[in-house]
Amino acid sequence: MKLPVKNLANENVGEIELDDTIFGVPVREDLIFRAVNWQLAKRRSGNHKTKGISEISGTTKKPYNQKGTGRARQGSLRSPQFRGGARIFGPVVRSHEHDLTKKVRKLALKTALSAKAAAGQLVIIDTAELANHKTKAMAATLKTMGFDSLLLIDGAVVNENFARATRNIPLVDVLPSQGANVYDIIRRNILVLTKSAVSDLEARLK
Repeated sequence: MKLPVKNLANENVGEIELDDTIFGVPVREDLIFRAVNWQLAKRRSGNHKTKGISEISGTTKKPYNQKGTGRARQGSLRSPQFRGGARIFGPVVRSHEHDLTKKVRKLALKTALSAKAAAGQLVIIDTAELANHKTKAMAATLKTMGFDSLLLIDGAVVNENFARATRNIPLVDVLPSQGANVYDIIRRNILVLTKSAVSDLEARLK
């Protein structure tokens, strides 16, 4: 698969050959769903908690006699049927993380890259380097290129000026190549890769 290479002035500066085994695999929504679910599950703090009956502050005395009152028998005011009592089978502090095999994670990333390429939402630029870190100029550049929601993946190290210039622009994310992931790729409309990012991803996913 061949794609044109652009610069930040939105000019064509050449072509690049993309590996079809990475950017041309069949799009499988099930793999993308599994990868996104795995990523978001790891982010959950899992600190939800309700109190059991042993954790409720209150008396342990029986509220009233077992028999002779005409009311239902009760053993504790800390029981869930009373106000301020415990909650039965409530959430506890736990990790929501689950396993996903490396083979599936790798194929899901290939699928996400291929989905962007198939939809015409993949753009290749030569470099992502700026002489200064002015956000206003960077926003104007992105508007000229027609980008409103994008993820840019650079090489192993992101240019500091570029990262600072895009930091406060809404719907614009910048990642190094080792941080490329399925969730961030699909949550933005346009995927922008530098030439060094392409070579890094192809080396990582082969």
